[in-house]
Amino acid sequence: MNFVDSHCHLNFDEFSNEVEMIVQRARDQKIGTLLTICTKKEEIKPLQSITEAYDNIFCTVGIHPHEAEETLNSISLTDLSDHLKESTKHPKVVGIGEAGLDFYYEHSPRTQQQDMFEAHIDVATMVDLPLSVHTRDAEKETINLLKKSAGKAKGVIHCFTGSQWLAEEALALGFYISISGIVTFSKAEELRNVVRTIPLNRLLLETDAPFLAPIPHRGKRNEPAMMIHTAEKVAELKNVSLKELAQITTDNFFHLFSKVKGNEQK
Repeated sequence: MNFVDSHCHLNFDEFSNEVEMIVQRARDQKIGTLLTICTKKEEIKPLQSITEAYDNIFCTVGIHPHEAEETLNSISLTDLSDHLKESTKHPKVVGIGEAGLDFYYEHSPRTQQQDMFEAHIDVATMVDLPLSVHTRDAEKETINLLKKSAGKAKGVIHCFTGSQWLAEEALALGFYISISGIVTFSKAEELRNVVRTIPLNRLLLETDAPFLAPIPHRGKRNEPAMMIHTAEKVAELKNVSLKELAQITTDNFFHLFSKVKGNEQK
């Protein structure tokens, strides 16, 4: 039995000099494959270096919507797209993102977020890699942009906390939905209700580490090993065994992130 953490941030300062121990603790909890997610242009090389050191770690390339303004002040969308495309030639780069829209914090102007998200969608379709999508308080705008590439774009709505409508729209576009430790929080009943309706063959699991540690670790630094608690809650909600959930969500990951195929979980 092995799970996949489909979204974590192993290069963040919170994990400085601890990656080897974090990977081992994850393995001890049967979390076998880790996808570490890019949020800034400057992270691409460090993330690639991490993946080169571990057989079971892969990465994405992309710019978080929070970083849209700062990024576009230093590079054009065309040059950024070219840089992302070139970066995907690395064998361990298996997806595009974290990309999307965040109208809750709105750290960057909405127009720049939307322009950058569209650029990421275009790159993802050109190189045929899945998107890791961040969306907060921007459900309709996110779906509208994804619909422009319906049938071509593929990916996952990461750290899903949205409405039943968003889940259904994303599923209709062929996207997967990834569940984080939030599903264990006491006030997350609405999310748990949505999870009950998501088809098993479209579910992924993640930590978003170092953020969002599940109960019983809420408030602490999250790490991939803690995803087992999220898995236990999702298995309960879907009325399946932990072993069955591991098999299904791992198969889903390797189907979506197909560039990983051929790499056995360790």
